[in-house]
Amino acid sequence: MRKGEKTRERLMDIAESSVLAKGFSATSIDEIIAEAEITKSGFFYHFKDKNELAQALLQRYVERENVLLDNLFKKAADLHDDPLHIFLIGLKLFADLMADMPQGHPGCLVATYCYHERLFDAKVIELNRQAVLNWRRRFAKAFQDICDRYPPRDDVSVDALADMVSNTVEGAIVMSKALKDPKVMVEQILLLRSYIKLLFQPVPG
Repeated sequence: MRKGEKTRERLMDIAESSVLAKGFSATSIDEIIAEAEITKSGFFYHFKDKNELAQALLQRYVERENVLLDNLFKKAADLHDDPLHIFLIGLKLFADLMADMPQGHPGCLVATYCYHERLFDAKVIELNRQAVLNWRRRFAKAFQDICDRYPPRDDVSVDALADMVSNTVEGAIVMSKALKDPKVMVEQILLLRSYIKLLFQPVPG
């Protein structure tokens, strides 16, 4: 990685930590450049303004989350060829990953941006919306594959189930932070796993 790329990544790392800790509006360019030990002109070489920084942060965050999910569910698919078991294994792997983070999940930029939507331009808002829709499509595809083999025991839509996955994770992040208890997130993911397992269990004959 070239020096300029390292500086850009350093700026984004500092900014992301600050945004997750205290919000975008409370994160100033001055504090970012002070911690990065560069000049303000050095910052503006990489980002023309805070909105461009916000966009870069969100793009990087979504890419990393997608890679994480790809890897988890690929590993699950390597262990089983049944769509329901793949999903259940993937959730267990995710819960295990969260359990290995003693300080808990650092937070979600997508949720943070939603809470403070007025701070961003239309491009950032649309990027955030597309991130959520892409997660819906990802999980809905998995649930459709499951439904094709295991009829659900309740009348549910695959889109609503997909949103439930995102809602559970986002809500668990908030609860974990509010209670200062990282175990809450692990417990919520495993409860979601139990619900999905029960939802697709065959009805006793």
